[in-house]
Amino acid sequence: MFFWNKKHKEPIDLSWLGTDIHSHLIAGIDDGAQDTAASLALVQGLANLGYKKLITTPHILWDVYANTPEIIARGHDELKAAVKEAGIVMDIQAAAEYFIDEHFEEQLANKVPLLPISGNMILVEFSMITAPFDLQNVLFEMQLQNYQPIIAHPERYAYLINKRDFFDDLKNSGCLFQLNLLSLTGYYGSSVQELAEHLAKGNYYEFAGTDIHSARHLGNFQKLASSPVYQKLKEDNRLRNHLL
Repeated sequence: MFFWNKKHKEPIDLSWLGTDIHSHLIAGIDDGAQDTAASLALVQGLANLGYKKLITTPHILWDVYANTPEIIARGHDELKAAVKEAGIVMDIQAAAEYFIDEHFEEQLANKVPLLPISGNMILVEFSMITAPFDLQNVLFEMQLQNYQPIIAHPERYAYLINKRDFFDDLKNSGCLFQLNLLSLTGYYGSSVQELAEHLAKGNYYEFAGTDIHSARHLGNFQKLASSPVYQKLKEDNRLRNHLL
């Protein structure tokens, strides 16, 4: 048994969030869990952190992960069956994390139904190197089709750290923001942490997610206990995860 000494804080408890809206739990369809055993380890780990509901979000990045609603639905069914057989109590749903690329724009142009987090909310990401020049047009088209864009991990677009009005433009245009919790721990680097803290203090975030891909992420959530910004987010109770 593992005993905490006086220098350790209590294990982090994320039950106040209730629902995780960003994860990669379906085995073998993206860069997340690669087999059922890995999927179950992640689901159990998230249960241990206090989550009651997981909305898993496989990548749809067409040149790399050509996932379709059918592939995701099949993987979701298999995951739910494995979780039930393992005796893990967890509500698991599935959506997608859409990369804004030519394929995504074609889906919009053809009015192909997208997979929502909940209601009409769609999780989207874009290049970690440079923002697409037509990003605002794509997001506007989503809204014209009655979709609510949620920008995944905006703090990870570190090239925008000195262009913070970019985030104001996105927010003012009606986009919602989703924080990667590990960004507050320095997991992705100091510049990402700095930007995450700036956005959190400015009340930009509506949601938080684990964006969990593998077991190596699980232990790092304990570092949130040392983040004053995380503690303030919890105290303010502005995040909407628990409403999903």
